[in-house]
Amino acid sequence: MEWNALKRGAAVLAVALTALSGVAAADPGPAGIWRMSNGKVTVRVNFCGGQKLCATVVGLAQPIGKDGKPKIDHENPNPSLRHRRILGLQVVSGMAPAGPGRWKGYIYNADDGGTYRSEMRLSGNAMVLQGCWGPFCKKNRFIRIR
Repeated sequence: MEWNALKRGAAVLAVALTALSGVAAADPGPAGIWRMSNGKVTVRVNFCGGQKLCATVVGLAQPIGKDGKPKIDHENPNPSLRHRRILGLQVVSGMAPAGPGRWKGYIYNADDGGTYRSEMRLSGNAMVLQGCWGPFCKKNRFIRIR
């Protein structure tokens, strides 16, 4: 009788662990690979210090510039950084939790060399990154690909 009770307890524990692992798999959180809805940029979002998030460019639809060379950060206000490749560039930094499915931090735009206050909103496999300069904001939508 004690053996049957032990087997039942083990079965209940196995079912509970399976259910919990299914919940974790259903919501992987913000970490992962995300492609902008227009397909131009792919980023890897990961944790980069406690609960803060960062994003790094891992893919470009057109990684080669008009000069036939890999695209570089030519608009950076710091001349010593203007030769960095866009691939591998960290473009989102310091995103701290700001509520359920929300983070606030900064986004770097290599197109104009500006760093802007930013907000990230996550809903399942969709993410919206918004960068703002004063009252003017621009949103970009991303879809999780991994």
